[in-house]
Amino acid sequence: MTDSAHLSDTITDNETAAPPGSLWQRMKADPQYAPEHLALEAVRRLGPEAAAWAERARAEHPGHTPEQLADLAIKRFTNLARISGAVSGATGLPGAVLDVGVLAWNQARMVLHIAAAYGHDPSASERATDLLVLQRVHKAAQTARLALGVAAGRERAEHLFAGAENRPLSGVMVRLGVKLAQMAGVRAARRMFAKVIPGASIVLGTWANSTATKELARRTRETFKRSPAEPERSLSPRR
Repeated sequence: MTDSAHLSDTITDNETAAPPGSLWQRMKADPQYAPEHLALEAVRRLGPEAAAWAERARAEHPGHTPEQLADLAIKRFTNLARISGAVSGATGLPGAVLDVGVLAWNQARMVLHIAAAYGHDPSASERATDLLVLQRVHKAAQTARLALGVAAGRERAEHLFAGAENRPLSGVMVRLGVKLAQMAGVRAARRMFAKVIPGASIVLGTWANSTATKELARRTRETFKRSPAEPERSLSPRR
């Protein structure tokens, strides 16, 4: 086994391969801010994982450059994106929403690993802003920060979500799917609706997921490669 193969294998397929159930509940209750909820939760849950991976990788292979570490993360998560659209087994609109949610979550995971490869703190609060800008949910960091502030406030004001279970599920799933597809990439949006047609989604999903993730990886590498790594205050855990 080569050093690169071994290092890639240190990025494990664990429970973070799909958004946690608590996040799905929040996103379904508040689909308008689904990308912001996902970004906040990704930094909290996946940031420490990315930091631990980067620390372990540097210790095991001190000769690897940040570019080589980033290459390994990109390869790993592009492969995960390629298969994620064909393995859920769910059909129709719920299956389509599940697929784009898994894709957006794994893309966020990739972004945080690339940030860690270049020496940025993947658990820092600013990473949630980076996620929303890199995934083109918001065009500017300022608007992303404002939206994250609203989403964080809504997390704390859980009474705002009361009665969400009584809303028409189909309407909620459509709004949630559109928001998550926007986060995962335009091609993922096309694939999401194609999945409603049986048999059309597997080929399209595999291609769209991989293409969208590679493009996100390119933008992410450029962003963190040219940005100096500085210590940042980590995002506090949600209570």
